[in-house]
Amino acid sequence: MQLGCNKIYYWREMKKILLIVFMMFSSLNAEKKDVTVSIEPQKYFVEKIAGDKINVNVMVKPGFSPATYEPKTSQMKKLSDSIVYFGIDVPFEDTWLIKFKNANKKMLIVDTTDGIKKLKMEKHSHHENEEISHTDEHEDEKKHEDEGLDPHVWNDPLAVKIQAKNIYKTLLKIDSKNKDFYKKNYENFIKELDSLHQKIENILNPYKDKPFMVFHPSWGYFAKRYSLEQVAIESEGKEPKPKELVELIKEAKEHKIKIVFIAPQFSQKSAKIIANSIKGVVHTIDPLSNNWENNLINTAEKIADTYK
Repeated sequence: MQLGCNKIYYWREMKKILLIVFMMFSSLNAEKKDVTVSIEPQKYFVEKIAGDKINVNVMVKPGFSPATYEPKTSQMKKLSDSIVYFGIDVPFEDTWLIKFKNANKKMLIVDTTDGIKKLKMEKHSHHENEEISHTDEHEDEKKHEDEGLDPHVWNDPLAVKIQAKNIYKTLLKIDSKNKDFYKKNYENFIKELDSLHQKIENILNPYKDKPFMVFHPSWGYFAKRYSLEQVAIESEGKEPKPKELVELIKEAKEHKIKIVFIAPQFSQKSAKIIANSIKGVVHTIDPLSNNWENNLINTAEKIADTYK
């Protein structure tokens, strides 16, 4: 009888302990503030500084393009909990940032690219005289890029230092009680970015001016930073016509291109045809990878390996 009473007492006490632990966890989780970003690399940047103090929602899901993305209803509902939206000036923001603000009027919208000197968007000549249909699925991207500025700033580690500063300053505004935590993480992240830049520079230093071809010109900042030449197959998300493809193959041979990059967000057909025609190698790289640091190193190593 005594043994039975002890068991009952034990389980009652265990339930109390579990309830306390659950309440503590719920309380800690409830204290976290929600922010939203446009693309996966931004989540990497925010979490480097904010650690576990902030919940980060990503608007553009893996495999989708930030040129044409349309948020789901569930994402719009989740947006209502965010106190900050960290923008990065990708094309879908042209239309949706206003809608996001209307959906959550208390939400602060921060342009993380503020202070970055933008490059001109690379345009390939074989589309210049083409009449573009207004129903084309890449119309939003074309409109954004016709303004002349390349949005892909996150592929340059030194440009990311500016984004990191903008993120850090915003975190101090919304959560000043953790300012020392953010300051330490921010300073460490800046050191990591400098180290990453140096590592990539060391990898690519022997291969200055070497060209690489991509379907969509997402690597302009990377190419400029490390003295490479990016050659784009398109500038509007469209497959080249047969005649244009012949011109591209000729251009690739003239530039002595040996490597063609393809990305999951865009067509791969023409890139593979060109690579086969020039006896070049094809590699998949995702400019929107959430494994941001390793992705940049991997891209540099593939270029270096090709031209060794």
